[in-house]
Amino acid sequence: MRASAIEKIGQRRVAKEGAGSPTTSSESFGTHVFTRSVMKKMLPKDVYHNVVNAMEGKEQIKPEFADSIAVAMKEWAIEHGATHYSHWFQPLTGATAEKHDAFIDLLSPDQVVERFSGKQLIQGEPDASSFPSGGLRSTYEARGYTGWDPTSPVFVWKAGDGVTLCIPSVFFSWTGDVLDSKIPILRSDKKIRDASLRLLKLTGIQASDVHSTLGMEQEYFVVDRALRDLRPDLIMAGRTVFGAESPKGQELQDHYFGTVKDRILGYMCHFEESALRLGIPLKTRHNEVAPAQHEVAPVFEKAARAVDHNILLMELMRQIALKHDLVCLLHEKPFQGLNGSGKHCNWSLATDRGINLLDPTDTPENNLHFLILLTAILNAVHKHAALLRASVASAGNDFRLGGHEAPPAIFSVYVGDELQRLIDSIEKKQPHVSYKKRKYDLGIELSHLTQDNTDRNRTSPFAFTGNKFEFRALGSSQSGAMFVAIMNVIVAESLHQMLNEIEKGKGANLIESAMPVIRKYLKASKDVRFSGDNYTQEWLKEAKMRKLPNIEKSFYAFDALKAETTIKAFEGVLTQQELESRYEIQVETYVNTLNIEANLMIDICRTQVLPAAVKQQKELAKSLSLCQKVGGRKLPKQLAQLKKLSNTIEETLKRLDALEDAQAKAIKQKSLKAKGKVFCEQVAPKGADLRETVDTLEKIVDDRLWLLPKYRELLFVM
Repeated sequence: MRASAIEKIGQRRVAKEGAGSPTTSSESFGTHVFTRSVMKKMLPKDVYHNVVNAMEGKEQIKPEFADSIAVAMKEWAIEHGATHYSHWFQPLTGATAEKHDAFIDLLSPDQVVERFSGKQLIQGEPDASSFPSGGLRSTYEARGYTGWDPTSPVFVWKAGDGVTLCIPSVFFSWTGDVLDSKIPILRSDKKIRDASLRLLKLTGIQASDVHSTLGMEQEYFVVDRALRDLRPDLIMAGRTVFGAESPKGQELQDHYFGTVKDRILGYMCHFEESALRLGIPLKTRHNEVAPAQHEVAPVFEKAARAVDHNILLMELMRQIALKHDLVCLLHEKPFQGLNGSGKHCNWSLATDRGINLLDPTDTPENNLHFLILLTAILNAVHKHAALLRASVASAGNDFRLGGHEAPPAIFSVYVGDELQRLIDSIEKKQPHVSYKKRKYDLGIELSHLTQDNTDRNRTSPFAFTGNKFEFRALGSSQSGAMFVAIMNVIVAESLHQMLNEIEKGKGANLIESAMPVIRKYLKASKDVRFSGDNYTQEWLKEAKMRKLPNIEKSFYAFDALKAETTIKAFEGVLTQQELESRYEIQVETYVNTLNIEANLMIDICRTQVLPAAVKQQKELAKSLSLCQKVGGRKLPKQLAQLKKLSNTIEETLKRLDALEDAQAKAIKQKSLKAKGKVFCEQVAPKGADLRETVDTLEKIVDDRLWLLPKYRELLFVM
């Protein structure tokens, strides 16, 4: 079957669909989105202005305008081929959800008509009983509501032969409990807006609105579909639970930024074109470090919209890959021994006047707000480092964090040379000497090339990169929603705390009142700043001396979601009960993930690995016996080969039994927390032990007998 799959791959051609569009990116951008320009043409002036204000979070949709908006949406969607509409929302599954309803209503017993009312647009009622709620809801309490979120654009989604009008929505229970990932972002944005406007008013920067911005770099692997379909682990878990390393991996660094293969480029063009039509502003694409690994990155947007767009993009990438007989793998660690995939979140704050509050060059004449904000961020990360670790906690991400391919589980901040000099001068009460950019002289005739104020530190989990902070720890399959909400609330809390002290200051002017407070908080958060190599053992020791949390396993990181400091920071965004529900859901997902992977290991080992190994053992024993009988002498090398195989089979059976025993013990635990502890401390390590012997068998069993596609095929046959 492996040979047949490889032969099939050799006959594939670059798919024509998506290989290039006659229209420019600007012409196709947003054509599948109910944009402002579309609304301006289709809605009365007063209705249009109401919707625009609602999109900007300035007012609610007026009930008397709902029907007019719904009719316009329906007509626009039908023009694009839509037959159904759906409230598209983000429950606490980590994925999206949708229920499709047709635009039809009975006009008479033998006739239907297309209808869509304002009531249907504003609010929907999906069954909430089967979505995870972490104890907020019982199974019999089934009523849940979706509510249109005008801040995120309505779009049409084309899949298969169907076209659906998708209405981005929030999701909550009959009792008003938050059951989604969207409401916390929107609430947290209001919290950071209020704190930021208070800061800007104090420092004399003109603005009437502030919002968080986000740019999400998405890493992913692409493999051929025929090979993936022969791997039960890739189908069900998204990663290979077994697999010996390929003779060649990423050691030559030749894939990084290398020429993109034609077939992959055709796939990239296809999903990029589809993304642009949905208003997703994709900017960058390139090969990543590991073979078969790639990256795509968009232009910055408002954070809530960026999260929506990233979720849409991941679904596009998965669906369109299949049209090219490819599979897009978004797991954090599909292949052991190679770099995993992350989702780098570039976070900042911007005003309605276009000022990036983390770009000191945007307001060169007045940078006090930047200094206060920077200090507040450092203080927030120092205080809530464990909570930030919880925002990236998952069974998949545990394979990646600290693996010399991603930052460790210790959350520190890199500010760069220029800012570090500034901070040092403030702490020591010394004048600051600004760093002067130098021009590079490469000894060849080129245009002037200048040096940036600071280098980049790709080992840092939270690095300042000149006009934003890059958060590198999020896993590639994870939503950025929780990270954004956490950043917004902890920075808002820190800002308010600092501003309270500054406003109580006794200085003759604002600078004199602010500097002692800035100095105090810089010194208090000093331990979280680190400019060196986060991958080294020396940093692990130093971080321990600094008393920075090092939570290596996600199971223990989840506790931060219900800590007192978290509950206080999230006031007005999530209640204590809602935060505890997130803890329950995360632990349950962790347990289920590890249980599924254990099931896969047991199934694959018993039904595919061991039968192939035993058959090899039988053939070797038969061959050895025959050769010894004919030759009349001992054959020690061949006997050693048989012994090695037999011993490895025996050890595999022993470790397989140990995994099954550990899994059974975990399942018997009464509480969810107890289950998680056993899965973390016993089941996962037993699985790693089993993998070791299975991967050894792969290296010594006849290639013709091995059923699972190997790394050399998955990664290099395209």
